[in-house]
Amino acid sequence: MSSPGGPGAASPALAEPGARGPRGPYRASAATLARRATAREQLIAAATETVAREGYRGLTIVGAAARAGLAVGSVYRHFDSKAELETEVFRREAERELTAVRRAAELPDEPIAALRDAVATFAARALASPCLAWALLAEPVGAEVETERLRFRRSYRELFGSVIELAIAAGQLPADQRPSLTAAAVVGAVSESLIGPLAPAGAGDGDAADLVERITWLVVRLCGGQP
Repeated sequence: MSSPGGPGAASPALAEPGARGPRGPYRASAATLARRATAREQLIAAATETVAREGYRGLTIVGAAARAGLAVGSVYRHFDSKAELETEVFRREAERELTAVRRAAELPDEPIAALRDAVATFAARALASPCLAWALLAEPVGAEVETERLRFRRSYRELFGSVIELAIAAGQLPADQRPSLTAAAVVGAVSESLIGPLAPAGAGDGDAADLVERITWLVVRLCGGQP
């Protein structure tokens, strides 16, 4: 049987996939894309505020949407799941913290001073935002965030390892050590000293400067140096 448009007309069933009428598929305007990007950033900012204040346990889709001024259903235009939103928050905040520590390690001329400054920056920032530090370092999380956490811990190990190698080359630390192994111990020692069940009671209270100095001293001694 001929199609309604005659022998040469295409059957509706054979229409090109994705076509939406004679003008083709819909394309969002630049203004629409900008609004979507703004809404996404507002949502991430709202989720980050919650995590920094309450940890991941306090983050909900409903709460993040309300804080961002968005409808709950609109969240899923930007993230397929709560886990994806959590992972984006973690990735951004962890990268911000890592960047600060990297910058601290780049400033001094002497490698041992770079090691001290990097550790001091890590510790001071964790003490200044203890709930966020707990969320980034130790809070029980889903598999997606845990994968990112491991990736960033490896980045810290590589950073400290490179500084330790430079200090060894400069004769400031003993050469009879494996920098990667020492660096892994540094990451664990600093994290456990500040956050989590092994941190001293009241680690986030009192004289933060004194605690930062003591942790820095501990790391330098762990590496075989003199504080």
